[in-house]
Amino acid sequence: MFKYNFYYDESEHSRKINYKTVSASNYYDNFVTMIVGWLAENDDILQQYATFEAKYSDRKDRNGEIKSTMFHQKQFKCGFASLNKQNAQLVNDFLSLFDKDIHIYFSVSSKIEYLVLQVFQKYRNSFLVDADLMKYSITKALVMYRPKEIIKCLYESPKDFLEELKKFFQERIECNKNNPRLKQRETEAFQQILFILDDISDAPEIDWDYHMSFDGFKKYLAEKDISNYNLIIDKEGKDEEKSKTLKAAREIGLYNSDEADSTEYPGLRIADMMAGIISKLLKGLCDSLRYQSLDESINKKILDTGWFCLNEVQLGLYKKLYRLICEWQPAWYKSYSGIYSDDLVLFNALLNFMNHFESVEQIQNGIDMQGEYFNAFACEQLARYFNQRKCKLPIDPVIPFDEKSYLNKRGGRVFFDSGKQPLLPLHRSSQTFDVLSVGVDQKLIPSVTILKDGESVCFRLPDELSEWACSVVGMAARGMNLFPSKVTFSKINGRYFADIL
Repeated sequence: MFKYNFYYDESEHSRKINYKTVSASNYYDNFVTMIVGWLAENDDILQQYATFEAKYSDRKDRNGEIKSTMFHQKQFKCGFASLNKQNAQLVNDFLSLFDKDIHIYFSVSSKIEYLVLQVFQKYRNSFLVDADLMKYSITKALVMYRPKEIIKCLYESPKDFLEELKKFFQERIECNKNNPRLKQRETEAFQQILFILDDISDAPEIDWDYHMSFDGFKKYLAEKDISNYNLIIDKEGKDEEKSKTLKAAREIGLYNSDEADSTEYPGLRIADMMAGIISKLLKGLCDSLRYQSLDESINKKILDTGWFCLNEVQLGLYKKLYRLICEWQPAWYKSYSGIYSDDLVLFNALLNFMNHFESVEQIQNGIDMQGEYFNAFACEQLARYFNQRKCKLPIDPVIPFDEKSYLNKRGGRVFFDSGKQPLLPLHRSSQTFDVLSVGVDQKLIPSVTILKDGESVCFRLPDELSEWACSVVGMAARGMNLFPSKVTFSKINGRYFADIL
């Protein structure tokens, strides 16, 4: 069995999340983690990285390392277009170290979302209330507008938080009346939030939770069918407080994890550099698109023309990063985020948008409109993501069983051609089964996965039960999952019935 070595580092980390942290001028909402890895027997990248470090030895810090902290955020003010010739060449040489065989996984986690989830932890999805969308909308509003009084309440006066939040949304609804066409969807979301905000519990003492990023990586390993691995985590300091990262990895189930010093493991320095580049691009995008004042928020915000004043080397950086993130080693869980993922969506949109240009000349021909074009493209991607959030059904990668079928989430074998799916056997007029899940395909052909003799087995249901299957799937999509449950299927006078017990 092949063995892999993976290396973990992070960027934009806040050891403590408090009012001072969130209100700081250089605060960035997202915590970015990066894991890079390759086959243990393939150390070519380490040899190449040693050559890279030797070439840029003048950039090493006092510990003898080349770290992403050598880049200042202002150098990414307009993305790669802001890089000077020397820095652009350094980033180009670094990205050139990667090839199709190297694994990259990263997570982007909103710190403010984590606060919102703690405050509204008692809210759950129901048939009437989409709590996920409520938390998403609240998080997005706090990230975009950064209302100081609201965020201050999270820490200093949680008992006043609800009233301040209501007041904020009421003021935003009134302000949006100045541009109702642009702000229609936002206003509707805020009105729904005001309708359901009727209670709140005291906010707990809040610290950062490291589990989410490792949860995504565990899913990535399963998707890639990698079980033989070592995960090396960059050690931050010597006290126990700094070992929470390793503890979280092991609690998630990544038992082959350990800490190490980045001076001894170049793989950690590679992860650091990649995390730094991505986080600075994310922050540059966020700063460029974030409203600087509440009054400014009624107008459309688009990327400055400076983002598109690229030379060929800078455009090439976007194309190389696109291949690393979007093409090579494709996986559903290659990137991971929480409910609020707007910055990650925008980042992917930027890579896709820049990659479609064949040359700098093509950009320059319509440079005055590129901000508008990107805005339209990005808004389309955000709208698609927002619509996906409305569906509570898990979207998991298809796990092939063979060329003709795959395994569903419950472990039942499902044929791509639903006509080959065996029909649920009804030997009597009425039978009761242990139903694990119900589904419909694109042709609305219903199916059911049952527990039979200790194994999950998927059967096709009679077409007459299609409406029933669509109904329960629709309820699950809104947060009301009725299964596993016992279900009685009956055939009476030529008609089929299903009763959930």
